[in-house]
Amino acid sequence: MIVVTGATGNVGRALVRHLLGAGERVTAVSRHRPEVPLPPDVRHVAADLADPAAVRAALDGAEALFLLVAGEDPEGLVRQARAAGVRRVVLLSSQGVGTRPDSYAHAARFEAAVTDGAPEWTVLRSGGLASNAFAWAEPVRAHRTAAAPFADVGLPFVDPEDVAAVAAAVLRGDGHHGAAYVLTGPEPSTPRGRAAAIAEAIGAPVAFHEQTVDEARAELARFMPPPVVEGTLAVLGTPTDEERRVSPDVERVLGRAPQPFAAWAVRNAAAFD
Repeated sequence: MIVVTGATGNVGRALVRHLLGAGERVTAVSRHRPEVPLPPDVRHVAADLADPAAVRAALDGAEALFLLVAGEDPEGLVRQARAAGVRRVVLLSSQGVGTRPDSYAHAARFEAAVTDGAPEWTVLRSGGLASNAFAWAEPVRAHRTAAAPFADVGLPFVDPEDVAAVAAAVLRGDGHHGAAYVLTGPEPSTPRGRAAAIAEAIGAPVAFHEQTVDEARAELARFMPPPVVEGTLAVLGTPTDEERRVSPDVERVLGRAPQPFAAWAVRNAAAFD
């Protein structure tokens, strides 16, 4: 049995699909009953990672756990996993833990809890996800417009499908204990270029508006705490050499190159049309 937290998210739902395709038994954990039903052979447990005791019901009988950075008690989550007999924990963290530790202290605390407390562990430090472009879905559908700051700054955004495929391989395979993989796409893409890729995927023009830093800060502040907002703006606007670099880790684990943003846009064109 493999437990997947965040099972209704962009990475989690894809991970559930990969694991089922490999013949694994899966328990899917999310805070609420999913609006889009999970496959019928998946056990679902409603639990909030902010309450480690509530997660325990999902962990009994599990051998491996895919864990998100969520809640304020990572040590409690790891203790519950150990008590339930979970042997392997795979944590989805952020590349920022390595490049900007002051801005990503919350994720760093989760990493420390897992590396200190799990019998076997692997950390997946994801770069920016291609699915962040879903924030453009409504304005592209309604007005054929997209807006973002730093229009021509390129970063190697990673496809959630590739993150999920790596997670599935690590959860099921051996030889990954103690590894911290950085997951990126195959090439840098800019906000302007990503909008153009979506336009190509839907066969319609999309006008791009470059936001000011203050406009972007106000938008991000609606769903991020201030330190994370500033860290995100710093990554997007003044990325370090490491943040710009394409990591070999997706190909190292999967034996194939990661998928470009354009491929993600084609697969998800219906959301923008």
